[in-house]
Amino acid sequence: MFTLATLLVAFFACYSTIQWSPVGAANILAVQTIPGKSHWNVMRAVLQALTDRGHNLTVFTPFTEGCRDGYTEVDMSEQMVPILGVNATFIIQNYGSMRNMMPNMMSYTRVSCNIIYGHPRMVEILDRAATKKFDLVITEPLGSECVAYVATVLNVPMVYVVPLPVITYLERSLTGHNPNPVISGHAMSHLGTLKTFAERFANVALTVYCSTLKWYVELRDRQADPRPYDAVDLARPSMIFINSHFTIEPARPLTPDVVQIGGIHLTPPNPIPKDILEFIDDAPHGVICLSFGSIVLMSSLPETVQLAFYAALSRVPQKVLWKYEGEMKDKPKNVMTRKWFPQRDILLHPNVKLFISHGGISGVYESLDAGVPVLGFPFYNDQPRNIDNLVNAGMAIGMDLLSVTEDTLLTAILEIVNNDRYQKNAKIASERFKDRPMSTAESVVYWIEYVLRHKGAPHLKSHAFNLTWYQYFLVDVISTFLFIAFVVLFIIYYSLKIIFKQIHKFFHCFKEKRE
Repeated sequence: MFTLATLLVAFFACYSTIQWSPVGAANILAVQTIPGKSHWNVMRAVLQALTDRGHNLTVFTPFTEGCRDGYTEVDMSEQMVPILGVNATFIIQNYGSMRNMMPNMMSYTRVSCNIIYGHPRMVEILDRAATKKFDLVITEPLGSECVAYVATVLNVPMVYVVPLPVITYLERSLTGHNPNPVISGHAMSHLGTLKTFAERFANVALTVYCSTLKWYVELRDRQADPRPYDAVDLARPSMIFINSHFTIEPARPLTPDVVQIGGIHLTPPNPIPKDILEFIDDAPHGVICLSFGSIVLMSSLPETVQLAFYAALSRVPQKVLWKYEGEMKDKPKNVMTRKWFPQRDILLHPNVKLFISHGGISGVYESLDAGVPVLGFPFYNDQPRNIDNLVNAGMAIGMDLLSVTEDTLLTAILEIVNNDRYQKNAKIASERFKDRPMSTAESVVYWIEYVLRHKGAPHLKSHAFNLTWYQYFLVDVISTFLFIAFVVLFIIYYSLKIIFKQIHKFFHCFKEKRE
């Protein structure tokens, strides 16, 4: 027989199911705006979580994998050539300095938007916006918010997937809030944590400079090449997934619509190819993994830099797995080169002692998950900041690529490999990184379905969006305080002036009477 307690349990179980049941299969339009492999790795993981959940996706991407159930591709690889194997000198010259990088990022995003919006399939989708074929748009901002035009025309909620750990140059327009420039380093800063007055001062100056540069470049590009997305109020994202994690990223305030998904691209390890596995296992002193990612050709580095790496690595007792695109003459016996290595799987092998990296955030999370120390040679963008965060965590050393020598490189390698402190700190950071209430994929699915259930979840947006710039920065409040203080001081001043005048008059009269 059912008791009253049993009925109550059944009732609340049903009620809970009703309250938290997932939404039905949604039709989602995803647009990959930047043809960078590391950018796509993050977006791909988000989309994979949604297709596994049963949602239907139409995806504009230059990285084609083939259509499957619930996943329809629109091939953009001819219009947006994937950024792979770029000459290192080109990267350093065009993106190595702030003055070049910010304008190039913003202009590049607008070019990508123009290509996407000119695609026949996208034109068809936008022309039939009234049919409400899609329930949600997922896209990536980089330097311009033109990517929001699709969601604006379709009039559906939008989710941003940000492959970088911070987006301080866009944060005000996306979340409503300006990040405090004395708490953590700007996205374009070489520092994650600010420790001295000089660093705080420089970061404030950098923040102002980047904001001014962003405003100027946007104005210039709009005047030079006006587009339909410049003439409308673009939709704001309902949710922002950011490729960040508080394990190594300095803690800072985040609005409820910003969710950290750092490491979402990490997949269960696969078996390592036999020849590589034998090379790793037959390394009594351990293995060093060296890779500068998918974008930069290591074989295109300056000859002095390549010679420094060649000479230093030939002197270490460890074996070396070196991602190198060209043919290496007189390759050292302890070195294996390949155009590509299964980096994620290799780093998880217990015999790997060091990862020499450029500081790309994907590789950072792979080394963090594996608990492997890092020797960093950052190039541009977020990479210097990523390496600095690892240095602050005690699991890395950062070096300047263009000034490296055989001796400085060898000293840094031996310091990390022979000093247990780096290995211990890497393991501590790894344990913190893995300690989560749910997986990143589960978090993505929950929050996207939350947005769908609550029709864009506008209640997550900050009231800061309703404030003008002078209201947000308290200019009106401070001005009022100053005005009140001025009036009070003015009254006090003239009151005292009158009082002193009367006192002076009184003593003057008193003196005359005595005389």
